[in-house]
Amino acid sequence: MSFDNEIEVEHLLFFDRKCRVCGKVKNLIEDYYLTRKDRKTLPSAYSYECKECTKKRVIISRMTTNVFCKWEYPDW
Repeated sequence: MSFDNEIEVEHLLFFDRKCRVCGKVKNLIEDYYLTRKDRKTLPSAYSYECKECTKKRVIISRMTTNVFCKWEYPDW
């Protein structure tokens, strides 16, 4: 049985990436969201913002936007 066809370089090496927001170097596979589902093995398929910074950004943006502020009564 040949393992050369089943094992890829990504399984043996761990990629690290520096977050654009916080500037910390983190593990690419565990700490970043996958943005392109069709290219799981490429490092470019992962976002440049870590999961923690993404969660903080989403929470802050949801707190500042009010759903009912743009609501108007329909003009019929």
